[in-house]
Amino acid sequence: MNRSIIAAVLALSLAVPAGADNTLKEGGKEVGQGVKKLGKETGKAFKEAGKETGKAFKEGGKEVGQGFKKMGKETGREAKKAGRSIGEWFRDLGRSIRRFFRGE
Repeated sequence: MNRSIIAAVLALSLAVPAGADNTLKEGGKEVGQGVKKLGKETGKAFKEAGKETGKAFKEGGKEVGQGFKKMGKETGREAKKAGRSIGEWFRDLGRSIRRFFRGE
């Protein structure tokens, strides 16, 4: 599309009746300004897209981090509960063995 715009500007500038020197200078100037303007617009578009992408990554990263944090807390709680129940089981086993050897 950009090339077609540049080609149209060149064709239009060459078709306008004027002195050959002025036409080429003006046409080149217009093409140069068109390319410059197009470059600025493209740069702005890339900048905006980069900002949006960075923002999305940042927000997604926060969500993932919060998910891991929550999952880690839940896992820790479950491990603590499991550790307590295993500990109780061993205490009960130890008490049973003592009672057995004491003859109770």
